[in-house]
Amino acid sequence: MRQTLENILKCFATVFTVAILFMSCDDDYQRVGEEAVKPIFPQGVAQNFTVVYTEAPEGMGVQDSAYSRVIAVLTSPISEDFDNQPFKFRTFPKGLKVDFFDEKDQKSVISAEYGIIYSQTNLIDLRGNVVIESHDGKILETDQLYFDRKDNWIFTEAAFTYTNPEDGTIMEGQGMDFNKDFSFFKAHKTFGLMTIKEEDK
Repeated sequence: MRQTLENILKCFATVFTVAILFMSCDDDYQRVGEEAVKPIFPQGVAQNFTVVYTEAPEGMGVQDSAYSRVIAVLTSPISEDFDNQPFKFRTFPKGLKVDFFDEKDQKSVISAEYGIIYSQTNLIDLRGNVVIESHDGKILETDQLYFDRKDNWIFTEAAFTYTNPEDGTIMEGQGMDFNKDFSFFKAHKTFGLMTIKEEDK
């Protein structure tokens, strides 16, 4: 009986000690100054919206009544506007789709699961199943892609798959950059099967 009572007391003491150890491990340190994380809130939220970007012909005079041309249409289920922050940006937490139109009104489509537009740097950061489908059927797939709107330049360091139905080729690689209409394309590291057409002399 005495042995049992001693065992019960030992178990109770062990449980009590472990409980005190767990309670003493609580992080009650108050972060202040630069290390304190301040919550940020958007100044506006838009749901199920469409934005149409247009461009007017250059060299219009005061008397001209020329039409403007649609260059892009952006659609998204939700957008959060953080232009109230020192470094302004806009997020698309539930994805976005952008239809681009060239000078011949040929449409190319970009879609992604998440996007950020940095207003001050004109840089767009697309993440998660990023797919570009050009008007001539070329398809680029990657996990992250950056688009510099100022220079019309697109680049990534992530793995990608580029399908060209004209040549019947599929190229895979790591990192690449190209211009908006795919007329210049530079892959940093490639692997896979690719055929090259020889010109007839």
